[in-house]
Amino acid sequence: MLFKPFTFPNGTTAKNRFFKSAMEEQLAHDSKPTDTLVRLYDTWAKGGAGVLVTGNVMVNKQGKGSVNDVVADDESSLPMLKKWANAGKQNDTLIIMQINHAGKQSPKAVNATPVAPSAVPLVGMDGFINPPRQLQNSEIHELIQAFINTAKLAEQAGFHGVQIHSAHGYLISQFLSPHHNRRDDEWGGSLANRMNFLLKIYKGIRANVGADFLVGVKLNSADFQKGGFDESESVQVVQALSELGIDFIEISGGNYESPQMLTAKPSTKEREAFFLDYAEKARKVCSVPLIITGGFRSEQAMNDALLSGHLDMVGVARPFALVPDLPNQIQNGTYKTVQTERIKTGVKPLDDKIGSVLEMDWYMSQMALIGQGKSPNPKLSAWRVLAKTIWENGKAGLSTGRS
Repeated sequence: MLFKPFTFPNGTTAKNRFFKSAMEEQLAHDSKPTDTLVRLYDTWAKGGAGVLVTGNVMVNKQGKGSVNDVVADDESSLPMLKKWANAGKQNDTLIIMQINHAGKQSPKAVNATPVAPSAVPLVGMDGFINPPRQLQNSEIHELIQAFINTAKLAEQAGFHGVQIHSAHGYLISQFLSPHHNRRDDEWGGSLANRMNFLLKIYKGIRANVGADFLVGVKLNSADFQKGGFDESESVQVVQALSELGIDFIEISGGNYESPQMLTAKPSTKEREAFFLDYAEKARKVCSVPLIITGGFRSEQAMNDALLSGHLDMVGVARPFALVPDLPNQIQNGTYKTVQTERIKTGVKPLDDKIGSVLEMDWYMSQMALIGQGKSPNPKLSAWRVLAKTIWENGKAGLSTGRS
């Protein structure tokens, strides 16, 4: 099943079922892609994946979630975007740009006054992220247009599609959540109103790009947060997107305050695909291609998940930062199940406080090595990564690593 081609509803075909899910690379310079980023995707394309999804590409500079995020908001970024797309298209690979706005998940080193659907501060982020201000209605319409504009730039640059990031507590996810969205206008209150922002972005993009351009969504199965976006609401959003003709939906979960997307369960057969139960429920209300990301490590688990019929492609992220040619290795029989142990300093109070962020920084360091033409280093010291992060970004760097 892993090497069986898959055709999306619009006729675009992926050569296999490996879906390299987004990981934030933080390899931009002055908000534009770099040669290091291009080389990283050159390596991954040659490594055999059917689909490569980029890390966050922000729709405007106010929406950045880290200092080194790529922003695609005007044609000045097109030359490097084209270079990036061309690298990712090698070897009959599909490359999809993930488009995003961080909303209030933007550290004060990047954004002194982040925006959000409502002025609800993030818990436990004092000192790193300032409280947000509520978006005005006119600004919401401007942001919808910003997403449309970035999608058009992606198509112009040669990407095969875009993925609208609606998970992990970023802006669209904030609109979906009754905890973060406490508005009483057309954008808040009922689930129908809370999903309005996402649906208008999707409809606007679909109306402004070609029929052969993929438009998908990354969605939380749940926020895993009291009073937040839950599984039953998520399934209803899946149904609404399916009825509108979305090309694919990738399922993940969590946010900054409850980062389940960073804490996959240990690699056992029962836990490798810990969103599979949700996928079974979603499948009952839609026929849209589903991708599950979170915990896949072994070839057996990937095959079993596909054979279950609950998903169409296997979302894999972190293993690609350690084994960039993972699909090729599986195909030629040399793959050994990658072990992604917790990255720790060994100092429990420190690991408890910054462990998830340190872990993301560690994987970003691996991607930087690949982008520099080097091999990943599974033995890279957590202390070395911590020192580098603080040296380059100060304490704010400990709050900016998210996928």
